[in-house]
Amino acid sequence: MSGILEGVRIVDISRILAGPYATQMLADLGAEVIKVEAPWGDDTRQWGPPFTTGFDGKQVAAYFLSCNRRKEILTIDLKQETDEVLKLIKTADVVVENFRPGTLERLLGPMPADVILCSISAYGQDGPRRDEPGYDIALQARSGIMSITGENDGPPAKVGVAWIDVITGLNASNAILAALIHKMKTGEARNIDISLWDSAIAALVNQAHNALASGIDPQRMGSAHPNLVPYRAFRASDGWFVIGVGSDNQWSLLCKHLDIDSHSDWHTNAGRIADRDNIESIVGKIVANYDRQTLESLLEGVPCAPVNTITEALNDQQSVARGVVTNYNGVQVLASPLRFY
Repeated sequence: MSGILEGVRIVDISRILAGPYATQMLADLGAEVIKVEAPWGDDTRQWGPPFTTGFDGKQVAAYFLSCNRRKEILTIDLKQETDEVLKLIKTADVVVENFRPGTLERLLGPMPADVILCSISAYGQDGPRRDEPGYDIALQARSGIMSITGENDGPPAKVGVAWIDVITGLNASNAILAALIHKMKTGEARNIDISLWDSAIAALVNQAHNALASGIDPQRMGSAHPNLVPYRAFRASDGWFVIGVGSDNQWSLLCKHLDIDSHSDWHTNAGRIADRDNIESIVGKIVANYDRQTLESLLEGVPCAPVNTITEALNDQQSVARGVVTNYNGVQVLASPLRFY
């Protein structure tokens, strides 16, 4: 991986996912990341099964491997070994922490003025929910994403990974890079306030803007799209298959490939949305007659794909070509998505 951040030292005092995910991305870019863990270890070390061999040759939950590669890990009790932690922090360019607001200052006092401090929390460093704890599932519920995830006649559903933690980690690493550039240009170290809440709300993107524009709350639609038709998963003869029509031209191609007699009202996206149920029913009946591989070959020019299992996705020819699974210290891990050329 690129050593583009070589010479940057990051002390990671965070745990679980958002903070460790951010620092792992920076480590992949060449930064030196020193992760400080309590004597009992990061919580995710025990988040199994499955358990597997870790980077140090010891058994660890697979979850831990997803966000802690390329780090030097030190075991330090922050409450008992304050001086040792402070000595380490004074050598750092960046400190990443995810205690509840105010906790780090209470434990260690103010950070050195020349160190960039990235604080990750559930709800941010201020506001009425400042001191509330928050795991990803709680934030998925409160932020509204669960209200629009799942089938329309079923219960709310959680996104299948800790979606908000991952987005927060990406936002944190982006902010850290900006702060490093700012310090390089001005000499000033800026502190960063990143919250799961802000990240979750920002990631609602079009659904939040749909609500703002219409005054109507979006509803659960399964795999369907509130602003596009047809754009969802259909059952093929051997599994589920996604078709995503994003333009009138793509609709025309779909009609050609599947021999659909398109009404004049369906030539525009607005017209297709108005007759969503009818269109989805027609497409669904046709798709059911084909297997997924045949559909992919047939629908040239139309965005589409089989609904893969995780194993199928990891073994896809594109995954193999891009090396999305790699080896680190003898352990299979997901590769960094950041590529430079």
